[in-house]
Amino acid sequence: MNPEHLGRTSVGVWESVVDRPGDSGYSRLMFNDDVKWIPRPQDVVGMSTEELRDSFLIADIFGAGELRGVFTGLDRLVVGGAMPLAPLQLPNHPKTGRAFFLERRELGAINVGGPGTVQVDGKSFSLPRLGCVYVPMGTRSLVFESANAKEPAQFYFLSCPAHAAYPAAVMKKEDATAATLGSPANANRRTIHKYIHAGGMASCQLVMGFTELAEGSVWNSFPPHTHDRRAEVYFYFDLGESALVHLMGPPTQTRHLFMRNQEVVLSPPWSIHCGCGTGNYRFIWGMAGENQTFDDMDGVGPTDLR
Repeated sequence: MNPEHLGRTSVGVWESVVDRPGDSGYSRLMFNDDVKWIPRPQDVVGMSTEELRDSFLIADIFGAGELRGVFTGLDRLVVGGAMPLAPLQLPNHPKTGRAFFLERRELGAINVGGPGTVQVDGKSFSLPRLGCVYVPMGTRSLVFESANAKEPAQFYFLSCPAHAAYPAAVMKKEDATAATLGSPANANRRTIHKYIHAGGMASCQLVMGFTELAEGSVWNSFPPHTHDRRAEVYFYFDLGESALVHLMGPPTQTRHLFMRNQEVVLSPPWSIHCGCGTGNYRFIWGMAGENQTFDDMDGVGPTDLR
């Protein structure tokens, strides 16, 4: 299989369409120097489609043989992807203001590609597809590897500031805390898999997991909600060639973005976040903020949306 184009079309299997090294504006090990600053809710009302996409959407998170990352204005979250054809070590960036990247940060990564390995200060953690690793503050060396470069791993990661260190840990999908919500009648039957949270792998403030929709269901996180005490990031994957409509904005001033496979959308605390596709799919969610209480959210009734 060519690692530069991996394609299948259902939630049960994986797909990636990525840039070849040198085809994008990224170098092989690079964090984008531009921060994704988040507009105010009153500014969003008058933004054009391109302005919305430039402010809230991150595309091209993976490149074959590359590690890519973007600093954001959401609780200092960093969003990134590593697709190793050879081992890739997490570099530092001047924006951390520290001697090494994870000196005062923690990181979570979920593998959406082939089997891989993560080396945390020399300790090896095997990570199958849909497995998750937690990497604590103070880690000096973090290396991403693929078991087979012809079917490379794809490590989607989030990193946020931390003030306490917890043990490095790994978890497979079958060991995650799972909760099934919604119904086929409402086209929103979905299972939430919680990895990094108060009842799972411990962290300072990062919360992370993924949601998969049942066959015949297309709506995620509907009815929607906001949560003033935490920002959230969605990474949509296993969409195949389809597009998905992601709804965002203040509940009474909603906007939308058309999302495609393996794209990221940033959700500030004041914004709803939900989506609707043309078939089932998966998305990784990650949060950071003032608490780790998963259910700390403010629901919005469908009839209150505008």
